[in-house]
Amino acid sequence: MSELLTGLPAVIAPCSRLLILGSLPGAESLRRREYYAHPRNLFWEVIEQVCDKPRALPYEERLARMKETRLALWDVVARCRREGSLDSAIDPASVVPNDFAAVFHAHPTIDTVCFNGQKAAALYRRLVRPWLDASCGRIVYHTLPSTSPAHAALPPAEKVHRWRMALKPIAGDRFTAGKGDRF
Repeated sequence: MSELLTGLPAVIAPCSRLLILGSLPGAESLRRREYYAHPRNLFWEVIEQVCDKPRALPYEERLARMKETRLALWDVVARCRREGSLDSAIDPASVVPNDFAAVFHAHPTIDTVCFNGQKAAALYRRLVRPWLDASCGRIVYHTLPSTSPAHAALPPAEKVHRWRMALKPIAGDRFTAGKGDRF
């Protein structure tokens, strides 16, 4: 049996508007205690190209700049068992989701959630969404292609384009992504 893994804390500012959710950090990210630490993961490249936040900055500074842009970062899964780093290896019976009701209550400015991949969206839909109260009905959801190197179905340029469409800045501090997914 694999060991019980615990995710990373939320990166969120009091004025955050858009929450980006992964499933659970990969092995390298957990080892380094940094979101998207695998060198081939495109997440920080996307943030650099879309939000003009240089990926070469030290990790803590990248997080601070994300917060300034009103972006928040977290994962659907708080704890689970998983062999390796692949989402497909997550033991569904072991998944404990993060407390989104508390986060949405504490941060009512969050009005958009973008999922970094299908697995994050599916886990949220199954384990979180049914338990949220009506006040969360205002949130718009978008499922984006995974920035993981394991998701090779799309070329990197197409992934960046789709993320750009979802995180497109308007009016200096807002983001728009159209109607969103059905949740």
